[in-house]
Amino acid sequence: MSERIEEHAGCGCGVETAGEGRKAVGVDPGIKDRNLKRLRRIEGQVRGLQKMIEEDRYCPDILTQVSSVQQALRAVGRELMRNHLKHCATQAIRSGGTAAEATYDELIELIYKHSR
Repeated sequence: MSERIEEHAGCGCGVETAGEGRKAVGVDPGIKDRNLKRLRRIEGQVRGLQKMIEEDRYCPDILTQVSSVQQALRAVGRELMRNHLKHCATQAIRSGGTAAEATYDELIELIYKHSR
């Protein structure tokens, strides 16, 4: 399936720009800001994990923090998935034809990967 997605890189899911790859069709500035703040927080959590390991902290304490980072990343992923469905995928599906078919394949692949 992923080969088919790459084949339709110019579909409604993104616009090609010279040297930059695909871009989102629509990104809410508030969502973008929240995701960037979350990712900065996650970055700090990961640095904290590194320090915990360097300091030979108790394994269950480290594992609890690992779980926290994973949940925070899942929250970012959900927000990105919602934005993709609301803007990019909706536009591609409404346009019909090969763009819609490629988007269906892309969504199935994304849902499968994201649910693991």
